Amino acid sequence: MSTTTAQPAAPPIDPELPAPLSMRDVLGYPMLRRLWYAQIVSVFGDFLALFAVIGVLTFSLHATAQQVTGVQIAYMLPIAVLGILAGVFVDRWPLKPTMVASDSIRAALVLLLIVARQPWHFYAILAAISVVSSFFSPAQGVAIRSAVPLHGLRSANALMQQVMFGMRIVGPAIASFMVASFGPTSCYLLDSASFVGSALLIASLTFVATTRPATAQSPDQAAAPQNTSTLGQIWLDMKQGVDFILHHAALLFVILAMAAGMFVIGCFGPLIAVYVRDSLHASTRAFGVVAAMIGLGMLIGINGLNTFGKRLSNTLQVYSGLCGIAAGLILLTALTQIWSTVLGNLIIGFSVAGIIVPSQTLFQQATPPELMGRVGSTFMSIVFAAQIAGLILSGLLTHYIGVRQVFALCAALVLLLAAAGKLWMEPKPAKAIPV
Repeated sequence: MSTTTAQPAAPPIDPELPAPLSMRDVLGYPMLRRLWYAQIVSVFGDFLALFAVIGVLTFSLHATAQQVTGVQIAYMLPIAVLGILAGVFVDRWPLKPTMVASDSIRAALVLLLIVARQPWHFYAILAAISVVSSFFSPAQGVAIRSAVPLHGLRSANALMQQVMFGMRIVGPAIASFMVASFGPTSCYLLDSASFVGSALLIASLTFVATTRPATAQSPDQAAAPQNTSTLGQIWLDMKQGVDFILHHAALLFVILAMAAGMFVIGCFGPLIAVYVRDSLHASTRAFGVVAAMIGLGMLIGINGLNTFGKRLSNTLQVYSGLCGIAAGLILLTALTQIWSTVLGNLIIGFSVAGIIVPSQTLFQQATPPELMGRVGSTFMSIVFAAQIAGLILSGLLTHYIGVRQVFALCAALVLLLAAAGKLWMEPKPAKAIPV
């Protein structure tokens, strides 16, 4: 006889909330403001160190393209693998000590890059940093949820993503200047100092303790014997987080939409250079301009949609983002001109931004507080796995069908996902609960 696992009660995906707060409004909350400062400091150091590593591998160790791509995979793979497990501990551990400890450990690990001399040294160190990051990221998501009211989550997430996209644009130039002028060690030292600064900012915060309601237990957990082993309890907690996502159609859709956007970005990393060389027959300078358009489009999208898209529902923005990604990919497939490539990359970057912030906001609004760590880490795990798949599959598929055909295939997959979401994963309107 089968039993149905009851899920924790989730708030409606698009609850009736006051008018969304602006970025300036959410920065008025001291906790969010300090989290934002910590994000700026930490992400700036991260990009410096990452691009310094890529520069050392490329120009000093003369690494192959596969070895350079391995840097990104080494950094993302632990998060993709450990993400679901990390969320279980984030839901159990106190929030502030978890975040401060994560920053402190990463500050020490980054210093090991100074003595790295072989590609596998860099892979091992970046993988270790990534393991620690797999605990920090879901904890940060929980902290943002508690820092602002629900109708301020969209602007809060936009602020955090704005930092990421801004550093994606300026990071390579600053890292190249520092490596050429002071050597890669300067970037590693600055990254370590940035983690220390982030830890100090987070340590100065006062976190509101979140109680774990008894209703959060599933029947599996309630029926489990009291002497269940630690591993058994961890397994039940992981299962509860995954089951919540699988039984929440709208949340599952936005996670898949986010994964699709990150898959496309993962494909672009290794393929856009090949596209510029083989399809556009253009120079390295053209590649530099074209590659920057993705980050620029994301930055414009984050600010534009947060300012002018407040009246648009989160789900409408996700659908529009998926269709925009498909439109940009079709433009790259159909035309092989510099102007069309610049425009296509801008459209893709803008559209990916239209998915990222609404997806994170929907996740934070729909997830009960006691499941935030598990659901957030599962979200993160799926997204990083999609990026890794994009990095790996892009080269393989290009070898057999060509880069433009890969772009066309990605466009078709994104449109299929949008259609599936519209047919089967539409958020259901919240039903009035009788008194």
